[in-house]
Amino acid sequence: MTPEAHSRKEPPAPAAPRSLAEALRARDDASLAALLRARPDLITPVPTDLAQLAARAATRASVVRALERLDRFALQTAQALAVAADPATYDELLRLLAGDGGPEVDPVTAEALPRALGTLREQALVWGTDERLRLVRTAREMLAPSPQHPSPTGLGPTVAEATAGMSPGRVQEILTATGLPTTHDAVSAVASLTALFTDRARTSALLAAAPAESLDVLSRLVWGPPYGQVTPRPAPHLRWLLDRGLLLPTAPGTVVLPREVALHLRDGHAHRRTEPLPPAVETAATHRPQGVDASAAGQAYTALATVEELLRDWDEGGPLVLRAGGLSVRDLKRTAVALDLPEPAAAFWVELAYAAGLLAADSEVDERYAATPAYDEWRELPPAERWTRLATAWLTATRTPGLVGGRDAKDRTLSALGPGLDRSAAPEVRHRVLELLAALPEGASPTPESILARLSWERPPRGDRTAGDDLRSRLARWTLSEAETLGVTGRGALSAHGRALLGPHPGQAPPPAGPGDKLPVRHRHHRPVHDDPRTTAERTTAASHAARLLAPLLPEPLDHVLLQADLTAVAPGPLERPLAEVLGVLADIESKGGATVYRFTPASVRRALDAGRSAADLHAFLATHSRTPVPQPLSYLIDDVARRHGHLRVGAASAYVRCDDDAVLNEIIADKRAASLRLRRLAPTVLAAQTDPASLLDGLRSLGFAPAAESAEGDVLIARAHTRRTPPRTAPAPVPDGPPAPDAALLTAALRAIRAGDLAATAPRKSGGVPATGGELPRTSAAETLATVQAAVLTGGSLWIGYVNAEGAASQRLIAPVRVEGGFVTAYDHTADEVRTYALHRVTGVAEPADEQP
Repeated sequence: MTPEAHSRKEPPAPAAPRSLAEALRARDDASLAALLRARPDLITPVPTDLAQLAARAATRASVVRALERLDRFALQTAQALAVAADPATYDELLRLLAGDGGPEVDPVTAEALPRALGTLREQALVWGTDERLRLVRTAREMLAPSPQHPSPTGLGPTVAEATAGMSPGRVQEILTATGLPTTHDAVSAVASLTALFTDRARTSALLAAAPAESLDVLSRLVWGPPYGQVTPRPAPHLRWLLDRGLLLPTAPGTVVLPREVALHLRDGHAHRRTEPLPPAVETAATHRPQGVDASAAGQAYTALATVEELLRDWDEGGPLVLRAGGLSVRDLKRTAVALDLPEPAAAFWVELAYAAGLLAADSEVDERYAATPAYDEWRELPPAERWTRLATAWLTATRTPGLVGGRDAKDRTLSALGPGLDRSAAPEVRHRVLELLAALPEGASPTPESILARLSWERPPRGDRTAGDDLRSRLARWTLSEAETLGVTGRGALSAHGRALLGPHPGQAPPPAGPGDKLPVRHRHHRPVHDDPRTTAERTTAASHAARLLAPLLPEPLDHVLLQADLTAVAPGPLERPLAEVLGVLADIESKGGATVYRFTPASVRRALDAGRSAADLHAFLATHSRTPVPQPLSYLIDDVARRHGHLRVGAASAYVRCDDDAVLNEIIADKRAASLRLRRLAPTVLAAQTDPASLLDGLRSLGFAPAAESAEGDVLIARAHTRRTPPRTAPAPVPDGPPAPDAALLTAALRAIRAGDLAATAPRKSGGVPATGGELPRTSAAETLATVQAAVLTGGSLWIGYVNAEGAASQRLIAPVRVEGGFVTAYDHTADEVRTYALHRVTGVAEPADEQP
């Protein structure tokens, strides 16, 4: 070999890792950080070294969680590895996914496989080089086919696995029937049969001689389940298959199609349908973006009005809290009637107000729901900011109103505001649905089916659940409906303020692009978890931007109404709060919508008079706030009710009625409808009743009178609403979906600790001239120990020390001495990843770490 050839000689390839721990040890810090971000359960608590990290990554609970967060193709790749040889080569894996035709027949799968395999490697589910790919043992045990847990591939056991309990003579008979020479032992016989079924030419020749009925049996088993039932005396076409090992018995009366035969019949495909790319989100309709924003803004205004109406209805104290927590069915129905909404919609608004911290239980003896002090602060905000508070709470809440009315695991009814409504996947699904909407052109609304199909690809349903029936699909349907109700979307398309509310997600790469997805090539990388990684400041900025976009679209509050001759007032838009509050007392809301219609009635006018308003006040109020003249019938109504208001006075005796006009009292006593009040005359102008004042007031009003309550001093009582507030409450915290994702500071500290612990556990050491036995450090004299430590301080090197602490526990530490003073050495302890001080007289021996090998 020439010198030039020597100079061009490439360095030897690194040795293949022998374990998952070795594979992790070969990773750089960026790769380990990616693993800990994808699987945050591995960092709680921080592993002491890479061996412990590898052991934790292979535990069943952690592997289950990681597999559940894989997309469909990455999961199919793991399933294919579970039915491949262990270890498998990259080419073998590609053939299982693309078929025997390979990249030429299925180039899409061949192009997508490196990404899927990279995801599995990043999450430490697969390790090894492309020539020796290994699936983590726990994952293989979970995904490999078995009679108790069939594989999604539909494949059965291998020939070797299926013949494990078969007699050697029976195996030799199968060899003879297939035309193979017999062997001297069962192991070589099974190997010979396996070689036959993995040889496409010889297996095709064998099947060419099969009866048509036999081939029909194989066609029914080929895509799974691979098991079938046979009688003690099988039919000739079944006997033909059994004699040649194309069906193998696994239990009395049960046969199985061997994996090698099934793969031959499938042309090498592990799955009936390989899905390397996510399905595209299809557009149902396209609208003008301005129309979408206007429609969404209208819904946003309705959302604010609905929440205010709900909490105004509960202003004096809402429904009682059930003993088990939550609203009763009757109270939810009553709330739905008050809001003029279906019960599921009422449950959504109640839960939204609760999630936003606007209502809570008051913690009194008779516990009730009521508005919180935060509600009063919320009402003073501009409308757009009030909406972003609601929308942000909805986006991050784990409370799931769609579950109200359903049943929990113990068959108990799930009630609004009650326990059992938290679903940790809800925020993630809401974010993901909005991200998919944001990826469409502006004004485009998707088909719900395509959204569900995309989510099902990104997180395949577990077990036997079908796509569309799992929790994530139901959460997606609820998200689409709730986003429209709340005003995040309009006409099914994401609005501009909804897009701003979602905001950019720094550091998060989008999932792989599906057909038709307009994503740059550099973004075609998949993250298994679509959580919101934004900081609180970034979310606040996004909310402020959304509020700025929404504010111009919301209608300005009006300071006037239009009075009409039929005793109604029309509010052509939202009213200013003082006007709306007074009008809400003086009149009853007859209809809602773009224009709200109020109706004046004797009862509503009396309500205003009970609240302390005089007839003159009401006339002045209407004249000030009406763009039309005050109709004469309305003026007559106010004057008539005011003239009779307080003519009767009701006080507490148990209760009494007094009136200066005894004729009025005579009329009451003569009315048969007053019999239930059990009135009797005490004086010409006073009647006594055997009921409480409130019931007496209601009874007299039902007779058409306008009584007024009076105090013990004889003054008219003004019936102003008494607002009820809970003590200060914080909004309910979302229930996390497992350990939170570690931030950059935690990752940095954890990696340093893991590296330091691994260095301490694996660093070789010199014997210092005295052989170390049993892994123990050599004993050194005090003088030698002091000299070695002082030399390490000067050179900045590291040392292994044997140390006995005050309790007598011996340990070995890898330290980097910094200072020797007063009989103590101060050093950075690589084992503990911190600076510590050690007494020199407790150091039993020292040794230098072995030199690093090139």
